[in-house]
Amino acid sequence: MSLRDDDLDRVAELMRESATAELLSRFRRLQASDIREKRPGDIVTVADVESERRLAAGLSKILRGAPVVGEEAVAAEPGLLAHIAEAETAWIVDPLDGTANFSRGDERFAMIVALVERGETIAGWIYEPVTGRIATATRGGGALLDGVKVELPATSPLLQAHGYVGWKIRREVEQNMRGGAKRQFGGLTSLNCAGKEYLEILAGRAHFSLYRRTRAWDHAAGTLMVREAGGLANRHDGKPYQPTQPDSAGILTASDERRWVELYELLLGGPAPLLDIA
Repeated sequence: MSLRDDDLDRVAELMRESATAELLSRFRRLQASDIREKRPGDIVTVADVESERRLAAGLSKILRGAPVVGEEAVAAEPGLLAHIAEAETAWIVDPLDGTANFSRGDERFAMIVALVERGETIAGWIYEPVTGRIATATRGGGALLDGVKVELPATSPLLQAHGYVGWKIRREVEQNMRGGAKRQFGGLTSLNCAGKEYLEILAGRAHFSLYRRTRAWDHAAGTLMVREAGGLANRHDGKPYQPTQPDSAGILTASDERRWVELYELLLGGPAPLLDIA
């Protein structure tokens, strides 16, 4: 199934409307009763829940019959994850990526939507509500940032390379980077918001990212964008990321194959696997 251009625009407009109504209206206005833990150390706010509800209703009208797999719905009903692999087409939604940031008044949060077809991502959207910045991508159609086609820059010297390391793998990376290895990079950090990290890579202000936890609502859209911009988004075993993969399979993104191998060996401390770039 292919989306029409007006459908792509309808998804983007739905995200803007939902973010304004459910996220920005509550930003820095949350009460203690608006925040709870859905599992130890993992918080959810009323903004997450209401944003997902609005997005799900709108997406169901754009592609009737396509199930919506939202982060909060899956928390309540884990069996919904099966739709990603089994449905002809399915939406994947992160209504508020960077919830912890949002809850403490930090502007680094995003909204993410992806469309999958038989388990493969065919379209993705990442929206940053505070700035209005939006990235979109379609399989085989390229990646756009605020309507401008993105091509990741050629590999730069490692000393100029800035990248993101997810908190689930940070300790392992620090153990692997003995001595002065960290000084080989221009910078290693985390924004605690995968959506914003992908936007920064597309904007050319960061050059790679490394994650251990790889839930589909965080990464399906962003990995498609990196690939469509000419880069790699592969699992730690060298295979391309897919939204059906186990959460712990990992992702390493880079601008090209040479940099992916170099980053793997420096950050993960071993010989890089054979890359599958088909």
